[in-house]
Amino acid sequence: MQNAINIMLVEDHKLIRVGIKTLFDEAEGYNVITEAQEGKEAIKKALNTRPDIILLDLGLPDINGLKVLKALQEEGCESKVIVLTSHNTEEEINKSFSLGAYAYVIKDINTDMLLFIVKSVFNGAMWLDPKIIPILRKTPQKLIPQQQISRASFRNTHANLTQREYEVLKLVVDGKSNCEIAEILCISEHTAKAHVCSIIQKLVVDDRTQAAVKAIKEGIV
Repeated sequence: MQNAINIMLVEDHKLIRVGIKTLFDEAEGYNVITEAQEGKEAIKKALNTRPDIILLDLGLPDINGLKVLKALQEEGCESKVIVLTSHNTEEEINKSFSLGAYAYVIKDINTDMLLFIVKSVFNGAMWLDPKIIPILRKTPQKLIPQQQISRASFRNTHANLTQREYEVLKLVVDGKSNCEIAEILCISEHTAKAHVCSIIQKLVVDDRTQAAVKAIKEGIV
């Protein structure tokens, strides 16, 4: 397929692997060029085929996905790795990014969103599943190399955020949904949604996940 994103699937469960392959086969602009169900097999095939994107599960039967990441990094493999897993421990998330992963995605992701993430990573973006934002909040310096600035500096930079919007933003960083935000702050879900939309506009980002990441990077939490 000309000009398609070449993808490698690394997943030991055949049913899941077939389902993901079917998703990409039916979507325009994606091409699954190889598959692997074990870690050592994945390393060999990745180095032989050099796919654009590798979708990598962490729980593999021989060596885990982190060891696969490390091996690919040591071999200078330029394929962009998206961790697609059910694992969500702080150690696994930190190590994945430190070993060069571009995205960390939990397996219950919406299929349309997975297509979007693959295309975004192919184009150079990084992506964090909203479900891991609370973990990112605890150790942001490990996941996003940065120079932290003070909370006062953040407030000065984004002085147009209201006090209520700051409260909502902190809950967004905690991974709360609009419904949960509304319940915690004793406001309507419609009002919570309006605050989130306003925050996204004021921080000049595309969605709530990017707003949370920006808040962390710039010292609001």
